[in-house]
Amino acid sequence: MSEYMQGGALASDDLDFSASSDRGRASEHASTAVKSPALNVAIGVSAVVMVVGLVLWFMQLSGGMVQTAMRNLDSWGLYITGFMFFVGLSAGGLIISSVPKALGIRGFGGISKVAVFSSIACTVVAIGLVVVDMGQPFRVWELFVYSNLGSPLMWDIIVLSTYLILSCVYLWAQIQAERGKVSAVALRVISVIALVTAVLVHSVTAWIFSLQQGHEMWHTALLAPWFVSSALVCGTALVMAVVIGLRRAGYLNVEQDNIVRLAKLLGAFVLVDLYFFGCDLLTEGFPGGAGAEVVAMLTQGPLAPYFWFEIIGCVACAVICLTPALRRNGLLVTASLLAIAGIFCKRVQLLVGGFQITNLADMAPAVNSMSITYADGTLADAYANLVYWPTPLEAGVTLGVVALGFLVFFLGLKFLPLRPSEK
Repeated sequence: MSEYMQGGALASDDLDFSASSDRGRASEHASTAVKSPALNVAIGVSAVVMVVGLVLWFMQLSGGMVQTAMRNLDSWGLYITGFMFFVGLSAGGLIISSVPKALGIRGFGGISKVAVFSSIACTVVAIGLVVVDMGQPFRVWELFVYSNLGSPLMWDIIVLSTYLILSCVYLWAQIQAERGKVSAVALRVISVIALVTAVLVHSVTAWIFSLQQGHEMWHTALLAPWFVSSALVCGTALVMAVVIGLRRAGYLNVEQDNIVRLAKLLGAFVLVDLYFFGCDLLTEGFPGGAGAEVVAMLTQGPLAPYFWFEIIGCVACAVICLTPALRRNGLLVTASLLAIAGIFCKRVQLLVGGFQITNLADMAPAVNSMSITYADGTLADAYANLVYWPTPLEAGVTLGVVALGFLVFFLGLKFLPLRPSEK
């Protein structure tokens, strides 16, 4: 028997509120540190990569943001792309956990706390990427002292901070509920609040882009629901891949039926997200106006590799998840990774695509190293290929922030009682 399984049988369903009083005294093994050499190695590797990223970030601070590929006409880059992506990833765990509890329906068999903690780790990465995107992060206090509550950026800071705090409170409430210290009613109330906040944080993140009228690709009312659907895709994919991995490692004892239900849910979310994408493309391209240029840029232009990878990968994911004969764990992990990679490609298309079609062509701005990344030729030359590509420094700093998220998650697996307690 695996060392992770010591301490008794696991609860078959983390949503059995009637059993909360019977689980008042959880197994001591569920709260002690997990002894796993592989987990210790993962923690060590994550810590080393995080430190390397921290060193690179200090290099960025000392030399300035000019060391990145971001310039005046493409002022956001890999950091904000990653921010959008990890905010979406954080949705899956919280929603997968909170929806069944909020609605009083069957859950997914003992994965609730692990799912919520994966959301916390992803939110830490998202906030970290915003911090490294600031040229002077040590002046962040000015953001609150001189805050503009009419700005979507300020809305996102408030909602994202609330989201992280609420996720931690929700995890704590689940642990206390297993010990009989939080009632089922209180846990359900927290679940509802967490669910609403999860939807709100993705909507507000979308409004940062969609309320900018000067960027053709961003200015659409569909962007907020599209962000939510994409978050459900990559978030659910992350939870399924993590659960299958932890099940194989012996950390979780999850029935295959619950993994199949996650797969069906992921397949449905992918189809909804592709539907939204199709609606947006039709609306942009049908009139034959400025929107047609956006469609051409995605399907045939510099961003075409990202566009077609997303489409093909997400279709393959849906086929695997919705075909009973293909629902084997290896293929389901592949489908999850395809969905996650596809949504990352969507985020690249969104951010870079917003800058790829210049909105200052009539003003003929000076083409120099400060106005645009690739300023060797004319403005047309600069926009002929990808207008932005991250520098090795940006990639290293981003990798360090992502390693921080992995470190948080691995430490949680080692020291927190994330497995279901005994009945």
